[in-house]
Amino acid sequence: MTTVLPVLGTPVPGTEPPRPRRISRRPTGADRTFVIGATLVGASVLVITGGIGFFLALQSVPTLQRYGWSFFTETQWQPEADVLGIGAVLVGTFSVAGVALLIAFPLSLMTALYISDFAPARLKGWLVSMVDLMAAVPSIIYGLWGFFLLQPHASAIARWLHQNLGWIPLFSVDADPNAATWEATRYTASAFIAGIAVAMMVLPMACAVMRQVFDQAPQGEREAALALGATRWGVIRTVVLPFGRGGIIGGTMLGLGRALGETIAVLLIVSPAFEIKPNILEIGTNTVSALIAGRFGEASDAQLSALLTAGFVLFCITLVINTLAAIVVARSRSGAETDA
Repeated sequence: MTTVLPVLGTPVPGTEPPRPRRISRRPTGADRTFVIGATLVGASVLVITGGIGFFLALQSVPTLQRYGWSFFTETQWQPEADVLGIGAVLVGTFSVAGVALLIAFPLSLMTALYISDFAPARLKGWLVSMVDLMAAVPSIIYGLWGFFLLQPHASAIARWLHQNLGWIPLFSVDADPNAATWEATRYTASAFIAGIAVAMMVLPMACAVMRQVFDQAPQGEREAALALGATRWGVIRTVVLPFGRGGIIGGTMLGLGRALGETIAVLLIVSPAFEIKPNILEIGTNTVSALIAGRFGEASDAQLSALLTAGFVLFCITLVINTLAAIVVARSRSGAETDA
């Protein structure tokens, strides 16, 4: 008896061809719980942020109806004369933040490079922890440090800058720096001293972002540069810095957002003054956050609405800056130039 074998590819009689299993992308079990929890947390952050912005915008309506656009250009803050404006404090806010960023940026960049590329392995963890712990120090501590310890020495530096760079309006002070008895009080409680204190608060945030990006620089490209004879600085210049450009920009912008909103340290150091002046070394300035903290307790209903309007302006500025920083940090790899 001859056995007939089925032709390859034809179904065997009495059997059904296998059906492909349908794959579902819907999470189940623990994955589903995690997705729902993460979604709720993320949505709650957006709802809270939007609620804060909506509340501030709603409270700003009476002030904008009463003063109009002049509220953003008026420099004086005189509730008894019904003259309110944030023109001067906006300039002071960016002055303090600019000084802080000018000092914090090189310190953050050099610290991040040292930790990621130069520090011994046994010290790297300690250095990372020490820099991160700087962010946990309360702002009032930085304010007290700046007022009692930093200010006497910083005023001498401000006088030296006035002596040598006084021909620049930025470093000009209405005093004689070469006098036998120089007016030390003219160089205290300034945007320059407040900016130094704020710089120490900005440094850990910017350094953390830069360091994390530098650590992600491709090891293969580092080794390739070394194999071609590059020095350690050559590797940093051709591989690490191009790769970490997005982190440098994003960390700097995040630091700027922190500097613009700093309150207690600035309030303890500066002498409030409502005037627009470019000289950062001279006594007297003010910021939006310091204005709100200093006037909130004794504010009337109209003044309270004006303070909340100033807070809404600061909220919008910091929100835009932090959003741009997050976009830059989250961009795709920034070191494409290092690819062969």
